[in-house]
Amino acid sequence: MSKTAAVVLALLTLMLFPTASRAQLIQSGNVYAGVAYADSVDVINRLTFRGFDGSVEVKPFLRFSYLGFVLDGSGIYRPGVVQYNAVLGPRVSKNYGKWRIFAHVTAGEQLTKTGGESFNTVIEDAGAGADRRIPFKRFSWRLQLDVVHSHLLNANQYDVRGSTGLVWRF
Repeated sequence: MSKTAAVVLALLTLMLFPTASRAQLIQSGNVYAGVAYADSVDVINRLTFRGFDGSVEVKPFLRFSYLGFVLDGSGIYRPGVVQYNAVLGPRVSKNYGKWRIFAHVTAGEQLTKTGGESFNTVIEDAGAGADRRIPFKRFSWRLQLDVVHSHLLNANQYDVRGSTGLVWRF
């Protein structure tokens, strides 16, 4: 069978079975994009950063609507230091009227570039926040606070990251 025939057959199949094409693997979720501010907890070598934070949360279970899984990525910067984080993990949430309160525990990888050197390390991220519905349909405003733990160059490091931005719910 030619490639063209296979493509036509696949399109006809999707058009003939609209109920199958309406089924969704992901029942609901949200996409977040915002600005981030971070500060290291180390009093002696205190560093402050600015950057971005973004995440995608999916809620695949109808029965457990409070449980979701989040993929979060952030980039924070200061002169001479660039840091990128990518983490994945579970998130629990609860709705109270126009508010949605959530908490998550995630883990992933951090890339730090400084002085021409690059360092990769495993990180843990624990955080919480709140979304407030705004008058635009399917949109919310988010305030989020995270504590990021890394172990870089034989030293434990704790960073506090706050972020705020727009959430699109689907």
